[in-house]
Amino acid sequence: MTLTQLRQQFISGETTPSKAIEDLAAGISARDPQTQAYVSYDLDTALEAAGKADLSKPLGGLPIAIKDNINVFGQPCTCGSNFLVKGYTSNYNATAIKKLVDAGAIPFGRMNMDEFAMGSATENSALQPTRNPHDPTRIAGGSSGGSAAAVADLTAYAALGSDTGGSIRQPASHCGVVGLKPTYGRVSRFGLVAFASSLDQIGPLTNSVDDAALILQAIAGHDPQDTTSLNTPVPDYSAGINDGVAGMKLGIPAEYFGEGIHQGVRENVEKCIKLLESKGAEIIPISLPHTSHAVATYYVIAPAEASSNLSRFDGIRYGNRATNPDDIIDLYHQSRELGFGPEVKRRIILGTYVLSSGYYDAYYTRAQKVRQLITRDFKQAFETVDAIISPVTPTPARRIGTCTDDPLQDYLSDIFTIAANLSGIPAISVPCGTTAFDGADALPVGIQILAPHLGEQTMLRIAKAAEAVRS
Repeated sequence: MTLTQLRQQFISGETTPSKAIEDLAAGISARDPQTQAYVSYDLDTALEAAGKADLSKPLGGLPIAIKDNINVFGQPCTCGSNFLVKGYTSNYNATAIKKLVDAGAIPFGRMNMDEFAMGSATENSALQPTRNPHDPTRIAGGSSGGSAAAVADLTAYAALGSDTGGSIRQPASHCGVVGLKPTYGRVSRFGLVAFASSLDQIGPLTNSVDDAALILQAIAGHDPQDTTSLNTPVPDYSAGINDGVAGMKLGIPAEYFGEGIHQGVRENVEKCIKLLESKGAEIIPISLPHTSHAVATYYVIAPAEASSNLSRFDGIRYGNRATNPDDIIDLYHQSRELGFGPEVKRRIILGTYVLSSGYYDAYYTRAQKVRQLITRDFKQAFETVDAIISPVTPTPARRIGTCTDDPLQDYLSDIFTIAANLSGIPAISVPCGTTAFDGADALPVGIQILAPHLGEQTMLRIAKAAEAVRS
């Protein structure tokens, strides 16, 4: 059931917010032991809020699951890390949570994730690996794997995730749900535990494009507590969403359809493109020439920012603390050694290296220059097309454990999503079919729609059309 359908049932009296939450809790008890999407949930607090729900509000009484790096007052916020599993409870609401609550929603459940959002499989969680509901031997994607898996498994009606290099869109594609990354600055980052501050963005994972528009409407807007927040009016994202694609120009980048794409992914995406063309869209070949540099650029900039952001986890102020250190430096060493997992350590080391005095210009400064070239590619493309269409990932969901000893393969799985974060543009993943892959008969495939800066309305309109032609 979509949020829109559930809200209609609330208004008609067919069901209640309390009953909806109780049904979710029953589903979690029955199915989540296999999927492992949830880290925790507070049923009593959610039921208390449900009893006071104002059904006249846009999200009145609707339960929304929250990725475990977004602060919710009174709830744990582990970030999938041993550093925060014990001894940390949020004492404030993130701005996105405050906006959800103001719109009538009920935050319900803390969703598993790759540790500090560093990963593409939710295998890097210190707590548990999240499994794909379509095949429990497969990854759910990451880092918002818990959020995507719960929505796909019907143990959440919708969820919030965060996207730094594809962490909403990639698990959405693998799990067969809708995942939306807004324009950078469209949604406040206040209360989101920072990974890479110039890339992170909060967004929804849902079972329909309409639901994604509904949640984005609630959480978007300027926030003085976030200096990168955009002070521009928020349009009605549901307005015109059903207007179709007739007359629109859709760009198909050659660089996103080259070697390395699984044939089933290519066929599903190309079939959806043809269906959009049959509905009146004009399909235009384009080039994004600096695409091949996106992964390398990202894995200089993101770890550099992570090494700075994660320095706050020192064993002194909150979280994991060594018990018998020799001195303050040993306290830092021991606390971080025990608190951080292998992938987080790897990225901190890499980030510290590229920021060091002897290598700053060679790596970090150069990466920032290439980032501008990637951004320019998109600006030039959007001078001739309304949006860009591509796959979300090169392959469907792989088997759990297949890239554990080869992190580079994990990094390359984000090759089609990273550029949207580097350039700050909005992007969405919409299910577009299934394909056989590596012994599985029918794994989900997503199509990605990228739009110009603050072009969410156009993007949602195309996404709704893509959703319609596949249904």
